[in-house]
Amino acid sequence: MKKSPIGIFDSGIGGLTIAHALKEKLPNENIIYFGDTEHLPYGEKSKTAIQNFSKKITQFLLDKNCKTIIIACNSASSVAYQSVKEIAGNTPVFNVIQPVIDEVVKQCSEYKIGVIGTKATIQSNSYEKKIKALCSSAKVLSLATPLLAPMIEEGFINEDISHTIIANYLSNKQLASIDHLILACTHYPLIHQEIKDYYKGSVKVIDSANIVVEHIANKLKKDNLLSNNIKTEHHFYVSNYTESFEKSAQFFFKEDLKLKEVKIWD
Repeated sequence: MKKSPIGIFDSGIGGLTIAHALKEKLPNENIIYFGDTEHLPYGEKSKTAIQNFSKKITQFLLDKNCKTIIIACNSASSVAYQSVKEIAGNTPVFNVIQPVIDEVVKQCSEYKIGVIGTKATIQSNSYEKKIKALCSSAKVLSLATPLLAPMIEEGFINEDISHTIIANYLSNKQLASIDHLILACTHYPLIHQEIKDYYKGSVKVIDSANIVVEHIANKLKKDNLLSNNIKTEHHFYVSNYTESFEKSAQFFFKEDLKLKEVKIWD
């Protein structure tokens, strides 16, 4: 079981930021990644659709003998976590929301916490509900930022167009006077520095990838599931292959990789 792979899925390739952070933190682990490029973005889909996609992908990863499942997508984490757990049975399931919230509210206070993400993530109100449950005095201010993920996938990072779009969203009065900002999308670590530059130190910008991976590493160690593989294998699957996705995937994962198309909907 220890040598079995870790399964990771996302609506597309944004979750490769989690996969990369995991590879850096746990270099002895095998990874199987599934990006549902046929149905992205999940942020624009209904709750039922996201749940159905997530359950089907989870079964695919379980069939690959994955020892744990990581939902590397905020939209799916928001609305499909329980559905995935039901399919997974005794296989541990991690989402990208709870570890971040636990980190943010470690020192509960009069925080004004901003949250930016897809429409599905923001409309689910998951972050506000979970933060308030742990820290009733915190104020949570959420804003859907639907242009950021496609902007990042098209490679517009650290350019005039990305500066403009980021500034347009972050200057929204909905986020006025925040002191923390949660990047509630696995695409957003790629623009973490741009967002920090916008705030010039006035806001603590929470990058989810490293927080989530640290949490997973600790849990796998506690459950005696860490691998000691000397030679590792990583496999990357998508539901709809294009060369542009492969190039973008290499950008997200920070090294060469090959995507393989699989049709799990048939």
